[in-house]
Amino acid sequence: MMQRTDIAFTAEGRITLRGWLFIPDGPGPHPAVTMAHGFAGVKEHGLERFAEAIARDGFVVLLHDHRTFGASEGLPRQDVDPWRQIADWRRAISFLESRPEVDADRIGLWGTSYAGGHAIVLGATDRRLRCVVAQVPTISGYEQGLRRVPPDAVASLEQAFAEDERAQFRGEPPRTQAVVSDDPAVAAAYRGKDAIDFYLQPLPSGVWENHVTVRSTRAARMYEPGAWISRVSPTPLLLVVGDHDTITLTDLALAAFERALEPKKLVLLPGDHFDPYLSGFQESSAAARAWFRRHLH
Repeated sequence: MMQRTDIAFTAEGRITLRGWLFIPDGPGPHPAVTMAHGFAGVKEHGLERFAEAIARDGFVVLLHDHRTFGASEGLPRQDVDPWRQIADWRRAISFLESRPEVDADRIGLWGTSYAGGHAIVLGATDRRLRCVVAQVPTISGYEQGLRRVPPDAVASLEQAFAEDERAQFRGEPPRTQAVVSDDPAVAAAYRGKDAIDFYLQPLPSGVWENHVTVRSTRAARMYEPGAWISRVSPTPLLLVVGDHDTITLTDLALAAFERALEPKKLVLLPGDHFDPYLSGFQESSAAARAWFRRHLH
């Protein structure tokens, strides 16, 4: 059993970040894990059951929404800045350290997809973390862009970036596009059926909107968390990778794992980018739980 409570803490700029704190039964202080979602996702996008599974093993679990998303504050809404998200996540670690239920010397981190990239960066740069799990992580925004954006579409994408920048110079708000759409006439970050089904899964009313700033895509194409992977050591690193991932790309993750130093572990699961949340949940969650038990208990 466990208790889930709503929590809030303050990040830079007096922005309030909100999320859920899962507290296991039994006397504390407990080891703890801090979690967050990937590109344009909110905590309700399938992460609660990961948090519950980890908490059942005796961990306090903090699951927060990134600024500008979900229950967290921040403007413009639906804006993804990877380095701001990383800075905010450091505050989440500090929040956990401050809790009486938590053993501040035993904190791990779990990130998935885009936030799997954040997990690599944080593992390399925040030595408060005792271990890290990166599930289907972003490794290279540049390389992903080469694979996922057809060459004949790059010029129009760059034009959209330039027009958005000029509009902001004129005082207009950042332009937006859909997160997912199967309509070729609608600008969108993702078009695959698996992505559409994942993002448009039934959610509580008002917790998520199907749009994201255009500049979020530019930031993603500039983001290279794989450059940090050799620096995570000596913090233990677990990579959970899908063997047919066409979003964050299986071969990029496998090559990055080779660059990582010990202690490290790779769990290669059958399926695509979204299967670890869905059909592969038992395997992906079991791998993370075992890693946390090994390094935090």
